[in-house]
Amino acid sequence: MFQKDLLHHKRILITGGGTGLGKGMALRFLELNAEVYICGRREEVLHNTAKELSAHGSIHALPCDVRNLDAVEAMIDTIWKDGPLDILVNNAAGNFIARTEELSPRAFESVIGIVLMGTLHTTMACGRRWLKAGHPGTVLSISATYAPVGSAYVVPSAISKAGVEALTRSLAVEWGNRGIRMNAIAPGPIPTQGAFSRVLPRPELETLALERNPQHRFGTVEELANLAAFLVSDGSSYINGEVIRMDGGEFLQGAGEFSNLGRALTDQDWDSIKPRKPSAR
Repeated sequence: MFQKDLLHHKRILITGGGTGLGKGMALRFLELNAEVYICGRREEVLHNTAKELSAHGSIHALPCDVRNLDAVEAMIDTIWKDGPLDILVNNAAGNFIARTEELSPRAFESVIGIVLMGTLHTTMACGRRWLKAGHPGTVLSISATYAPVGSAYVVPSAISKAGVEALTRSLAVEWGNRGIRMNAIAPGPIPTQGAFSRVLPRPELETLALERNPQHRFGTVEELANLAAFLVSDGSSYINGEVIRMDGGEFLQGAGEFSNLGRALTDQDWDSIKPRKPSAR
């Protein structure tokens, strides 16, 4: 349903673009004729992804930890040397299942640093440059279905995603009259390599998650990538400040994606999934 040149001449940066949802969006954008930049903390993963996807179009890998403002500014400066970006996709994320009282301050800082501060760093770095040059821009952020209501056992992520949605709506108003659009996608469970197994560590938990969904299935990376492609394209230019929920109706069936884990997990389960570091897309 997409024209092959839908994103022709669009220059797009995807944070956390080396794996999972970010990689899926990168592939879709390339197929639609965009020039794509991907960034992340793991240089080898980034370069392997860029090499794999290069057959589909122009893709560049830039190692960067979005928690570090100086690193973000340096990366954006590097990109801008060849011309301004048109689109920013804030996808970098970290998450884990944990009892909140067992989390250290560093665990909170790690997730908040990636999800909320990382989104703020990249959005402001691009936004200031767009505003100064009078260049139109589009920002798409990946949120979560539990952001507006919270969810037990993923509190650092819930805090961060709620902030991302507030940033999205606030800047949609403040920057909208200057040519910058802000939107977000709140996906339900989408299986991705590594990250998905860490938040649903046992097969019966996947079954439980499926039972919560009216469609009795998980979403796919391809479905999210198609929605993202539409939202960053000029065809959606009157959509601004929206958070699009993509979850098969799960949210309507019951809020708080992880809230039922208190009954589903034993003490031994909690010990086995204690976080050492957050999973990242």
